[in-house]
Amino acid sequence: MPRLSKFIALVGAFLLSGCFSPAADLPRDADAYRLIPPAVQGGKLPSYEIGVLDVLSIRVFQEPELSFEQIAVDAAGTINYPLVGEISAVGKTAIELSDEIERSLGARYIRDPQVVVGVVTSAGQRVTVEGQVNEPGVYEIAGASSLLESVARAKGLTAIGVDDEVIVFREIDGQRMGAVFDLKQIREGRAEDPQILGGDRIVVGFSAVRAVYQDFLRAAPLFNVFTRF
Repeated sequence: MPRLSKFIALVGAFLLSGCFSPAADLPRDADAYRLIPPAVQGGKLPSYEIGVLDVLSIRVFQEPELSFEQIAVDAAGTINYPLVGEISAVGKTAIELSDEIERSLGARYIRDPQVVVGVVTSAGQRVTVEGQVNEPGVYEIAGASSLLESVARAKGLTAIGVDDEVIVFREIDGQRMGAVFDLKQIREGRAEDPQILGGDRIVVGFSAVRAVYQDFLRAAPLFNVFTRF
């Protein structure tokens, strides 16, 4: 009974402190998804936009001299392509870049060219996962990911992590924004899985009650020693 009384007192102190809800003022539910949309929109994944230092493949049907397994986007966001010259690639999807190369080649050099652009590797697309996860760190993603996938990369939540207080921070129009998501509802299919982009920061919250209980369990053998005397 003395141990139980001490545990209840510690839990009460944490609850009264109100310090375990850092996400109280951030948007949730529909407001959260307006800020950070779902990974799947309208039944399909959003198209990836090419970034600086990405490595692309470009294939032109029946034109091996104009086909490349790897061609890098430079620091200025452009590629240097034969016959066409410098082309801005950053911010365009692979389909948009394919169409632009087709128009440029078709205007002067090739009749009805068929171009296919692919993203071989995506550079600089990293997500930070921290807080109450088993392996916090910085993880590389290929273009885009989802919240469930990103948390899984960090080996899931710890024993004191709370799945209804997972915060995603993102820079939007030069301003740092954040939104709170319920990982349990997402996992059960009752809420959509938000899209995670390179540069995002994911923070998994913790439960004060669970933390105190874990401390209580670790201290239990020590309590046993004192209660014998």
